[in-house]
Order: sequence, then structure tokens, then C-alpha cells
Amino acid sequence: MAPKCRKLAGTQAARIRLGDYAPGQQLPHIRELVEAGEYSKSTVHAAYREVEVEGMVASSRGHGTVVRQQTPLKRLGVARYDKAKWRDGGQVAFIADRVATGRAYRRGDQTQTVSLVEAPPAVAEAHGLPVGADVYARARLVKEGDQPTHALTSYYRPEHVEGTRIVDPTPGPAGPGGGFRVLYDAGYEIDHMKEQLFARVPTSDEAKLLQPAAGEWVVELHRTTFTADDTVVEFAIGVHAASRFAWEYDFKVPDSAQGGKAKQ
Repeated sequence: MAPKCRKLAGTQAARIRLGDYAPGQQLPHIRELVEAGEYSKSTVHAAYREVEVEGMVASSRGHGTVVRQQTPLKRLGVARYDKAKWRDGGQVAFIADRVATGRAYRRGDQTQTVSLVEAPPAVAEAHGLPVGADVYARARLVKEGDQPTHALTSYYRPEHVEGTRIVDPTPGPAGPGGGFRVLYDAGYEIDHMKEQLFARVPTSDEAKLLQPAAGEWVVELHRTTFTADDTVVEFAIGVHAASRFAWEYDFKVPDSAQGGKAKQ
């Protein structure tokens, strides 16, 4: 890297670390720095690219080079699904993460579309349906300010959700407590769930949607939600920008051997 490019990249990175540029704020336009006379367009472009590779900014057409949130959100594990949050407190899971992190949230941070689709293989398998059977897909994009954090699509059997707020495409959560509260009110109280995580390179569509840093991977989440009688009431696939979350699990360690002895 040329000395001038290295100097500018180091200066801008240092200012971000010091808080001179806040998360969501644009760095000076390349044109402004060029017109100031100290740097060429290619030098500024290369310096900004270097800061982007470090994960400190995100560049996109129409938005310029914007400072990213440097502290990841807590992505709670078991605690985000506490019934006291969604059943009694009206708090949806993404808001529980924001509260735990001490960060602000707005109802409009979550947008959604709802459609009746043919079940892809993974969805059909989770619900015990034939591939291509009708399911409702409730797709959400969640942002923090202007920065997308993750996308999540929940799939439901029509007989579980038709006529409920889950199939209402109005932006924001499906009412107080979100989808879990809607299922509860419909007689499907969630009891246990299974989550699987996969790390991978984002697709081109996901890169456009989530605007990850250059070279950043995503974490794909598969969540299967059951009632007490093991009925699957939701299967969800989430795609999370890897650097924007710190995944946190706090749980009691099981002792199956001790449980087995107790039964003898």
C-alpha cells in the first residue's frame, strides 16, 4: 500500500475508534478529500477500501461509506425466548437482544412480507409435509438504524396461522409478543425448540440485503419450534451478518446420568 493511502486509512480508522465518526455517520465523500488537494481519487478509494476490509465501515451505492457499529449486539440464546418476555411482557426476540445489549430499538427496525409458498425441502422435512406443500412464509429484515443485522423467515402450516396476525403483512412485529404470542393465543403454546448454526459465505443476494463487510461471512440459523406434544408450529431460517452479533448462551448443564439413576 502506498504511504499516502496507508496514512489516510490509519487516520480514518483512528478517528472511528476515538468516536469522531459515530456509527451510522458517513465518512467524508471521496470528492471532498480530492478537492481539498492532498489525495488523488485512487488513493482515497484504496484507503476507504482498506478501512472497509477491517470491518469498520460499509460502502454502498447511494449511501456512501458509513461507519458500522463496532460493538456487536448480544444475540441471546435461551433467555430471548423466556415466556415472561413475549407472553407477559409483549417483547419480541430481537427487542430482547437490544435490551440486553443496552441499545435502542424502533418498531420499524423490523419489516416483513408474508406469502403463501411451496415448501422447500428443509421446510417440508421440519414440518413433516411433502415437498411443495403450501406453507406461509413470514420474511423479516431487521435493521439497527440504517444497518441491516439479519434476515429471518418463519414457515408455518396454514391450519396453524390462517386468520391470525402472523399472516398480516403490516410492518413490524405481529403485535405485542410477536409470532410466539400469536401462536399462544391460537392454542399453540411453544414448549421447546432446536437451533442449528452454520457459518458460510453469503450469496450475492444476501450481500446486497445485509451489506456485510468485504469478506465477511454470515451465520445461518435453523430454528424448529415445538409445542409440548412435539407439534412443529414454526420452522425458521435466519441469516445473520457474522460480525454484528455475539451469540450468548446461559443454561443449566444437564446431568443425564444422574437422572437415569433416579429412575432406577
